[in-house]
Order: sequence, then structure tokens, then C-alpha cells
Amino acid sequence: MRAALLALLLAAPGLAPHAASAAEAAFEGEHASQQVRHVADWAVDSKDHQGMPFIIVDKVEARVFVFDAGGRLLGAAAALIGQASGDESVPGIGSRPLSTILPQERTTPAGRFVASLGKTLKGDEIVWVDYDAAVALHRVIATAPKERRLQRLASRTASDRRITYGCINVPVKFFDEVVATALRASSAVVYVLPETRPVRDVFRSYDVRK
Repeated sequence: MRAALLALLLAAPGLAPHAASAAEAAFEGEHASQQVRHVADWAVDSKDHQGMPFIIVDKVEARVFVFDAGGRLLGAAAALIGQASGDESVPGIGSRPLSTILPQERTTPAGRFVASLGKTLKGDEIVWVDYDAAVALHRVIATAPKERRLQRLASRTASDRRITYGCINVPVKFFDEVVATALRASSAVVYVLPETRPVRDVFRSYDVRK
């Protein structure tokens, strides 16, 4: 009797049990690569970001995306990233003088990091992504004219934006109005996407059905 009633309910239009909709990130019309969308949707659906704002760094396109705790995009911007291609930091690199770091060692490591606002010895705000490797997200610093960091940041070519020792540099206004604002009341999860490994291997992520 119960089996027959269940079959009737499932067959009747409008009476079938409603499957829960998958959660996904809101990109607010912003262009983003398939990898960025994959990780953002997975983070929201799986709640991997644990109710915190989250940031996605796309190394292939050299861009940064900042989301609020609900998965709504707060802003996106071009970024300067590590000069060398690679998804790992050289062991002990965070304690070495910059002058000893070879060009091929200047990578921005991929992975999931919990980050918060901090300050440099000069009192400037900074977001430590991987403290041990001395990798941070901060305002672009243009004190070395020959590096042309401001011009590189404005370039539409992603390869032009590979110049740093591993840190992630973003426009000053973007850091002040988007990054710092999002992290003032909370830490954030930073997802640095890989460029030499499958994204699913790094985050154990999955596709979200839409």
C-alpha cells in the first residue's frame, strides 16, 4: 500500500519531491575563466570557504576575484604574480634575501590558504597568503621604475604581468576598496589556482550542476 502511494505521488504532476538546487557563485556579469567559475561554484556549494569571504587568484590570466561570504563577487582586477611558472615554493625561500632568489624560483604557490589583514614593518596593510614562503597579496609598489609595474598591471597581456618574486600585487584602489574592505571584519580563504596541475587535484573540487 505504501509503495503504491509513493509511486502515485512520484507520478502525479507537481507532487514529486523537490530536489535541492545547487548553490553557485554570483559573478555579477564579470568575465572569468572556466577554472575560476569551477572553484567559485564548488566553494559556495561545498561551503569550503566556511562562511568567510574568499579570494581566487587566476595565475593563467593574472587576475584576482574577491567574493563576499555568500559567494557574491565584490570585484575583480588584474594582478602581478610570480615571474616563474610553477605551483610550489622553493623550501626555505621565505627566509632568504631577495637578492639570492633566482628568476626560476620566483613562483606564486597554488593552494588553499586562510589569510587575514596584517601590516608590514612600515605599517602598510598586507594580506599574508603563505607566511612561511613570504607570499602576500598587497598594493602594487612602483618604486623600481625599470620594472614598469604600473604599465605591466595595465597591460591586457597576462604574460606581461609576471614580474614579482611570488607576491600578488593589485591596483591600490582595488586593494583599498575591495580587498581590505572585505577582510576588515573577517579572515578569508584564498584559492590560488594551479597552472601546472589539474585544479581538481589541488582542491579536491567537483563540478556543480546548474
